[in-house]
Amino acid sequence: MLTSLMAVLLATQAATDPAVAQSSDVQGQPADIASEALQSGRSDEAIAALERARAKHSDDPAVLINLGVAYAHRGDDLKARNLFKAAMDSRTVIDLETADGDAMSSRHLARKALSMLSRGEFRAGTLK
Repeated sequence: MLTSLMAVLLATQAATDPAVAQSSDVQGQPADIASEALQSGRSDEAIAALERARAKHSDDPAVLINLGVAYAHRGDDLKARNLFKAAMDSRTVIDLETADGDAMSSRHLARKALSMLSRGEFRAGTLK
């Protein structure tokens, strides 16, 4: 079960409605949500990319969630919790497509990430 939850949190954005999806800069380029780096366990690389994306897309829930996941993998639960809460509170709500093909709202995904964080499911040794 943990494996499927991790796949959920390593989400890539699905553009279900172009008017709702807010992961583009002024040139229409999507935000880098560092899914590949996260899936490969390269948390430092993911954090660097996601912090750059956050500077341009500060309210993008996909960026906030994946940045929270990266910090959680590094053991910084406080930063991760704050990022997941920011994604839940974001005025932007988008559908995200997960690595296993499911789609869910960014708020639901952020709540799920908070629950996982509270249970310690991001700690080394618990990841599968």
